[in-house]
Amino acid sequence: MTAAAPLAGRITRWKDAVLWLALSCYLAGRLSQLWADRLPSLLIVLLHVVPPAAFATVHGSILYGRKGMLIFTACCLGASGFLETLSLRTGFPFGRYYFTDVMGPKVFGLPFLLVLAYLGIGYCSWVMSLIILGYRNEPLRGSRAVALPVLAAFIMLAWDLAMDPAWGTIDRAWIWRDGGAFYGVPVSNFFGWYLTAYVFYQAFALSQAASPSSPATLSRSLWRGPILLYALCAAGNPLLLRLKGLPEVVVDATGKEWITRDILATCAMVSLVVMGPTVLLAWLRLNEGEQGGG
Repeated sequence: MTAAAPLAGRITRWKDAVLWLALSCYLAGRLSQLWADRLPSLLIVLLHVVPPAAFATVHGSILYGRKGMLIFTACCLGASGFLETLSLRTGFPFGRYYFTDVMGPKVFGLPFLLVLAYLGIGYCSWVMSLIILGYRNEPLRGSRAVALPVLAAFIMLAWDLAMDPAWGTIDRAWIWRDGGAFYGVPVSNFFGWYLTAYVFYQAFALSQAASPSSPATLSRSLWRGPILLYALCAAGNPLLLRLKGLPEVVVDATGKEWITRDILATCAMVSLVVMGPTVLLAWLRLNEGEQGGG
């Protein structure tokens, strides 16, 4: 008993350190965009993708245990990888597009880092939905197993809405072959994002509904971690308005011209008026639960 307690304490401290390191590295990644003309693009992509994924892996193993987080990861990477690959070949569900070399190595045309990007923000969106709906310490059964995936998919969709025009039309990390109404991004892309997120969230929810146990009881600081990461994501997009040296106009694959500052301003606006209130709601709901003893 006495030997186990110090060991558990060391494991807890190690996990806390990893979570804070991941948050710090992600903050560095968001700030690194300001020096996009000096830093390698792959380094910026890595700082955007790997820290959130590491955060999700460690935080999820605390909340759901190793097995539960493995199931979440399998659902997330499996659904996103399959549907992205399907769309690359058929156009369903996202639309017709292809990836450039900006996001690094690809397997069958799909960058590994793109699939991994789903994990970090996908997990944070799930946890924020738990907090907003008041399901933190409740078994995920009945209507909860449907309501949670519906909300989580909307929270994740907000992330894509705020970043896709910048990464696609300006940075050209991927190219929409037929362009699109939303600054070169087709509406089908957002349908695809919602569908993909909903599929893997619903799959995980069903796995949790089949389990008799509830998620672990976490401290308030641990519950705040995913909210902070999502908040950093939202705060990073307005920073893009400070970028210098960008072309005044960018051209999509169809030859249509878009004003660069309009794209960046729209991404910032979505971050502030959609992602921002979601962060605030989750934060207030968490504090409300603490004050009420929840």
